[in-house]
Amino acid sequence: MKLIKLFFLINIFFIYISNSYSKDFDTWKSNFKNYAIDRGVSKDTVDLLIDSSEFLPNVIKYDRYQPEFYEDTKTYISKRTSKKKVKSGIKLFKQDTEIINKISKQYNVDVSLLMSLMGIETNFGTYLGKMDIISSLATLSFDKRRSEFFTEELITLLKLVDKKIVDSNTLFGSWAGAFGNFQFMPSTIKNYAIDYNKDGSIDLKNIEDSFASASNYLNLMGWNNKSPCFFEINLKKNIPEKYLNTSAKKIKNTEKTLFFLKYIEDSEFLNKYIDLNSAIVTPDIDIVENPNKFSPAYIVFDNYKLILKWNRSLRFALAVCTLKNKFQNEL
Repeated sequence: MKLIKLFFLINIFFIYISNSYSKDFDTWKSNFKNYAIDRGVSKDTVDLLIDSSEFLPNVIKYDRYQPEFYEDTKTYISKRTSKKKVKSGIKLFKQDTEIINKISKQYNVDVSLLMSLMGIETNFGTYLGKMDIISSLATLSFDKRRSEFFTEELITLLKLVDKKIVDSNTLFGSWAGAFGNFQFMPSTIKNYAIDYNKDGSIDLKNIEDSFASASNYLNLMGWNNKSPCFFEINLKKNIPEKYLNTSAKKIKNTEKTLFFLKYIEDSEFLNKYIDLNSAIVTPDIDIVENPNKFSPAYIVFDNYKLILKWNRSLRFALAVCTLKNKFQNEL
C-alpha cells in the first residue's frame, strides 16, 4: 500500500509540474530560438524543429526518478547476458557477417564487444526508443537540473541537422536524447560518428554507419583487443576498504595487478597480468540491502574503465564484458 501511495503522490507531483512548466515552456522556446541562431544554427532549422517541440513531463519524471536496481549484481548481469540474448546476437551477426567483420578489422575492435554493446543498449536494434529527441532535449534544457549539459546537446543536434549530417526525420530514441543502435548522444555523433556507406548522412539505425561509428569511438578511446576487461575474484578480509570501488564516478586506487595479489584468494591465474593497471570493484555495497562487503568482487583493467566512459555504471560495464566473453566463444 505504501508503494501505491508513493506512486500516486509522484504522479500528482508531475501533473503539477506539467501544468506549471508548460506555461513557461513557450517563453523558453522563443528565447532558445534566438540563442540557437546566435550560436550558428539556421533560422529554418530552428523554426522547423523547436517550434514543433513539446514539453514532455515524463522526461522530467524519468530524470528525477531513474530506475534503481535493487537486485544483486549477479542477477543484474545474468538477466542481460542470457542465452536468449546470445542467440539473438548470433542471428544478427549471421545476417551481416561480412560487413561487421570488415568494420571490426578496420578499426581493430573485437566483434564480440560490438555485438555485446548493441545487445545491451538496444537488444540488437529492436528497442531503439520512441521519444521525440528534440522535445526530450528541449525539455531537459528548459529544466534547471542539468540545463547547461542538455542545452549543448540540443545545439549540437540542431547543427548536425543543419549540415544534413543527421536526418531530422530519424530523431526518435531515448528520453535522455540518445538514439541509434548504440545509443549515441549528439556530442558523441559529432565527435565519433561516421558516414561509412558514403550516402551523405549518418544513419545510426543501419548496420554500416552504426557499427563503424561505435568502432571508431571505441578505437579512439583506446580499446585493446589483447587485454581483459575483468575477472571475478575472492577477496581476503585483510584488504583495506579504500581499495574497494563502489562508485562508477571515478575508479580510485589503481595499481599494478601485482600489488593486489596479496589480497586475492587463489590469485595464481593473475600472474600473466601482473604488469597491467587494475583496480578492485565491489558493486553491491551501494545497491543491495545488507551487502557482503567483500563479495562479489572483481579486479578490473583499462578496458573495463573504457566501457565506463560509454556508460558510467559499474554493473553496465560488467554486463557488457560478460556478454562479450560469451559471444567470443560463439562467433
